[in-house]
Amino acid sequence: METEGIRLNKFLSEAGICSRREADRFIEAGKVSINGKAAATGQKVLPGQSVTINGRTVQAGKGDQSHKEEPVFLAVHKPRGIVCTTSHKDRAPNIVDMVDYPVRIYPVGRLDKDSEGLILMTNQGSLVNKMMRSGNAHEKEYLVKVNRPVTDDFIRTMKKGVFLPELNVTTKPCFVTKAGEKAFRIVLTQGLNRQIRRMCSQLGFEVRMLKRMRIMNIELGDLKPGAYRELSKREYHQMKEALKGSTNLSYKEQKKEKSDGR
Repeated sequence: METEGIRLNKFLSEAGICSRREADRFIEAGKVSINGKAAATGQKVLPGQSVTINGRTVQAGKGDQSHKEEPVFLAVHKPRGIVCTTSHKDRAPNIVDMVDYPVRIYPVGRLDKDSEGLILMTNQGSLVNKMMRSGNAHEKEYLVKVNRPVTDDFIRTMKKGVFLPELNVTTKPCFVTKAGEKAFRIVLTQGLNRQIRRMCSQLGFEVRMLKRMRIMNIELGDLKPGAYRELSKREYHQMKEALKGSTNLSYKEQKKEKSDGR
């Protein structure tokens, strides 16, 4: 950092928090502080000063390292109608805009536009990959409501695995239990596209409501649609512990490593 200081919006932009224009917006909204005092537009950050945004410290790197923000991990209740992609091609409102968090974060995995429930959002890319690689077999639990009564035969078939002709694959065995006359809970360790909807359709059932209730040790709980919370320290550390043996490589990359003898 220059001895005479660096403009605050540039500091936040170079830290990867947001664009300069977004930084000015956060400053004007009173979400940014320098040494505990509300910052002003155009203000400079001097060496040794502490910058916080929305209560989180943004630390300057040493030497030629870039500035680094603190890890962010949110549990979000995605409502129906919100998409998890940030592509401008999709005109539906997306989850990043909905949360409008002052630090640049992105969703871990996805939920269909018509589905709801728990989505995790973070700025930690390596953890995202470890959580979402299907080969790592991390659990995701869903509550599903269908158009007609759930039978014992339906539960048995879902548990055993369902052949999906569109994907030319049979789903892995999974835990399924009845949760009401027309409802069931299912725990998956793989993430095929629209997997639950496809499984139900193949057995002659139509999904009326699909809500993700849990990802690994993190539960949706009583979080309201559209709301979010930070993970507790206990949740965060339990999750990191569970991810220790996981890889952030894709299945193809893992096979290549083995074939190369690494």
